[in-house]
Amino acid sequence: MQDDIFQACFPANLSVIWLPTIYFSFFFFWQLSKKYGNVFSLQNCWSNLIVVNGFKAIKEALVQKSEDFADRPYFPIHEHLGYAENSEGVVLARYGHAWKEQRRFALSTLRNFGMGKKSLEQRMTEEAGFLCSAICSEKGRPFDPHFLINNAVSNVICSLIYGERFDYDNKKFQRMLHLFEQALNEEAGFLPQLLLVVPWLLRIPGVPQSVFRSQKEVLDFTDELVKEHRTTWNPTQKRDFIDAFLQEIEKAKEHAGSSFNDKNLHMVTIDLFTAGTETTSTTLRWALLYMLLHPDIQCKVHEEIDKMIGRDRSPQMEDQANMPYTNAVIHETQRYGDIAPVGMPHMTYRDTEIQGFFIPKGTTVITNLSSVLKDETVWEKPHQFYPEHFLDADGQFVKQEAFLPFSAGRRACLGEQLARMELFLFFTSLLQHFTIRLPEGQARPREDGHFAATLTPHPYQIQAVPR
Repeated sequence: MQDDIFQACFPANLSVIWLPTIYFSFFFFWQLSKKYGNVFSLQNCWSNLIVVNGFKAIKEALVQKSEDFADRPYFPIHEHLGYAENSEGVVLARYGHAWKEQRRFALSTLRNFGMGKKSLEQRMTEEAGFLCSAICSEKGRPFDPHFLINNAVSNVICSLIYGERFDYDNKKFQRMLHLFEQALNEEAGFLPQLLLVVPWLLRIPGVPQSVFRSQKEVLDFTDELVKEHRTTWNPTQKRDFIDAFLQEIEKAKEHAGSSFNDKNLHMVTIDLFTAGTETTSTTLRWALLYMLLHPDIQCKVHEEIDKMIGRDRSPQMEDQANMPYTNAVIHETQRYGDIAPVGMPHMTYRDTEIQGFFIPKGTTVITNLSSVLKDETVWEKPHQFYPEHFLDADGQFVKQEAFLPFSAGRRACLGEQLARMELFLFFTSLLQHFTIRLPEGQARPREDGHFAATLTPHPYQIQAVPR
């Protein structure tokens, strides 16, 4: 029996303004699900918003009915940042030909330039070495690892997109990383929240420029790199992702309406840079924080590294199969750190239903991934950092079906394979070389997170003692 979810799931007089602070309040959604079930609606001014909670319901939406939930809602804000028809990038693009074309191209091109291959693994290993050297230069002094990790992780995706890495003392790139950080925080500010609900305010002269200043500067930096690339572009060779895209633009000149155009080159590039930097670097920052807070777990990781790799050679991806505890710690960091609690918003591509409730085409749907990663019916200790979630009775690594930090279905993170490689190689390299300690005299860091576009640790300092 089908019920109208908008009438059946929620009291008619309950409405909320859909602002990011509420939209990303996974705890708020979790509390409501206890009262109204795993699928409920919120009144968002003049439209409805569906929230899906729990592993069973989210699996139905994202896996079993993947295409039904594959669309993205329209964001008027992004028109002022350069997004337009056939140039929406990949992450926020509406579901259709342009998105399929760009996602397929991005995946194949990244693989051609090493994603999942030994060549990129060697590049990551080299970058991990640069990171460890930079940390060594701190000489045991307390420091915040935030931007060193950001720079190292960002260099991996930059090598694929731009064909180059940036030194950790490159002031121009450091400024860009800081602007990138500010841009993520800007999106959670009051005015951006208000503009989601009252987009006509964007027509007021100067409003978009003042509200999204950092985002615009990040885009300008990307545009500058693309322009520099054009001046040295040789159509007969492909150095990186941008070169490959420029070749596709040349081919597409004879095809009106192609998604391979100058505007989309900028949008796809910034999408890949953002996706390839933020979540992985944030996960590594959580990992170091958990090692700081759980020295007993850190000790076990050290023991496994010493046994399986030693201290004289660099970690390799083939080591992962023989390091179940380290692998479990990385997975538990992703689960417990809960970096993208609700992922990106979805929109129904056609009329559909979930858990017996009818949902019409064009409805915005929020998948509360946090409710899966901390589902009390799935995990033994959902609200604790407990690597044994991913180990069997014999201490061997086990996959968990409810492990969905990269989301699932058609809109799953296209950089998942890249992120998995980075997390293992960077984390293992850091723990191979250092013991992470709380600096003497400092208070225990907070274990809760700060939410902007992702859930990040509050600032903290470490003392990295060479082993």
